[in-house]
Parts: sequence; C-alpha cells; structure tokens
Amino acid sequence: MAKAIPRIGSRRTGRIGSRKSARRIPRGVIHVQASFNNTIVTVTDVRGRVVSWSSAGTCGFKGPRRGTPFAAQTATRNAIRTVGMQRAEVMIKGPGLGRDAALRAIRRSGISLTFIRDVTPLPHNGCRPPKKRRV
Repeated sequence: MAKAIPRIGSRRTGRIGSRKSARRIPRGVIHVQASFNNTIVTVTDVRGRVVSWSSAGTCGFKGPRRGTPFAAQTATRNAIRTVGMQRAEVMIKGPGLGRDAALRAIRRSGISLTFIRDVTPLPHNGCRPPKKRRV
C-alpha cells in the first residue's frame, strides 16, 4: 500500500481573510474596465496599490450576463463596500455596457468624486494590417 503524501497548505487559504478586512483609505482611485463580456472594478490608493477589486465574474454572473449593466453595478458595490473612502477619482476604460451603471453605483455610494476620466485607448490609425492573401 502506497504511503499518503501530506498536503502542505491549500491554494485558497490566504485569500479569505484579506478580502474581508481591506485597508481603509480616505482618498483613492476607482478603475472601471468595461468590456463587452465583463466589467472589472479595481480600487487603488493614490500611489496605485490595489486595495480591493471585484468583477462581474467573481460576483457570480456567468456567460453573457457578465456584460450587463446590473452585473457591473453589483461588481462596483462589492469593490467599494470594504474600503470606506470619502473622496475618489474615477478612471473608466472600455466600450462595454457597464460603464454608466458602474458610475451610477459609485455616485449612489456617497463617495465624493474629484474627477471622472475616460482612459479608453484609441488607436491613431493603429498597426499596419497584414498583407492581402493571393487567391
């Protein structure tokens, strides 16, 4: 009979406690990335260190429902809830449906916004396309 190999630690151990009691900061930056398939909300301090984050996928939405405005609103609420900020800057990136819903959820949370900036990358005629295939 083979001897059992003891498992040392598990992958999920360190995460649970750190999610519940996030650092409380007076000022911060809220980054919203709204793609067509998902919305990711990250809360950082003014130096750019991540304090809390959430996405529509981690909130339990699956498949096409992750791209909905309601999923974005829920993700935003979850990301902001543990932080307890008074003032924030908001950076919104991406073309998704969750942009407005996330911003609405931030406004409703009672955080005073210093500014809102759209940081969606726009190509200035972008990369050169691949050469056409001969038929």
